[in-house]
Amino acid sequence: MKVTVICTVKNEGNALRPLLDSMLRQSRLPDEVVFCDGGSTDDTLSVIREYQQKLPIMIVVAPGSNISQGRNLAISTASSPIIASVDAGVILSPTWLEELVRPIEEDGAQVVSGWFEADPKTRFEVVMGATVLPALHEIKADEFLPSSRSIAYLKSAWHDAGGYPEWLDYGEDLIFDLALRKRFGPFPFSPQAIACFRPRENLRAYAHQYYLYARGDGKAGLWPRRHAIRYLTYFAGLPLLAGLIFRRNWFGWVLLIIGGGVYCRRPVQRLWPQVQDWSKPQQTKAFALIPLIRLIGDIAKMAGYPLGVLWRWRQRSRLSQSEPGIKSPDEVAKRP
Repeated sequence: MKVTVICTVKNEGNALRPLLDSMLRQSRLPDEVVFCDGGSTDDTLSVIREYQQKLPIMIVVAPGSNISQGRNLAISTASSPIIASVDAGVILSPTWLEELVRPIEEDGAQVVSGWFEADPKTRFEVVMGATVLPALHEIKADEFLPSSRSIAYLKSAWHDAGGYPEWLDYGEDLIFDLALRKRFGPFPFSPQAIACFRPRENLRAYAHQYYLYARGDGKAGLWPRRHAIRYLTYFAGLPLLAGLIFRRNWFGWVLLIIGGGVYCRRPVQRLWPQVQDWSKPQQTKAFALIPLIRLIGDIAKMAGYPLGVLWRWRQRSRLSQSEPGIKSPDEVAKRP
């Protein structure tokens, strides 16, 4: 079966050569590669055209399109029955495509989850990756919802699920995953289909990223309980804890130690194997960054989520009349 790799881009000129070079090194080359450009003003298109002599690349230019619209345009343009999705900025393992499509070709799967790993370039990015990304052994394969930087599906499955939600600008791949799961059940997991990507390089970029993710959650009506717990913790639990500590109540310190341990346990476990050869000052700084990264991420989420909810409330009538096949956020967000 032929396979088309799709990717949306906008001003990604600096990040495209590593991705395209990794496509050239695949044990199974794609039969087609479709890029949808959302209106780049840098050298993105010229970089892609450099590789048209080496890869069967098609380019769709759609200025002003969001990520969902770009993915849907790329998929509708694709001529293959199997679609494999990536993002700009990733580097694919040599067997990524082969491993990703194997369950479709051999077992008749409709959708396959790939895997992703951090590819840090600095010590800060090592800590960032360990703090925000799960380790492979933490994943429950039948519950995992893949990023669209590493996923494959039949083009017919994309059509039956209604495509990527074009009313949503961030978190669109999660809504698409949920629509696929609702229709086809849990996905096979191919942990050897690895897309490596660089974590955010500083706290400002990280905060902006998580603000947008949380705003997308609010727009889609996703995880209201999870966000409610976060608000309750910060606006009720922490003031109560601070009051106990201020009154020199030993119980407050006990709660702080236990809470801090739970808050940082997983990132510490992920980080420790990666920093054992660092100096003691470097290790101390690395572990001290973990609670700061988590705190900034939580603040960014709490800032973004209510704005997404407000947008969703204002758009409720339009969303309730979504195009056939593109579900409303309330319907899609219900887990199968």
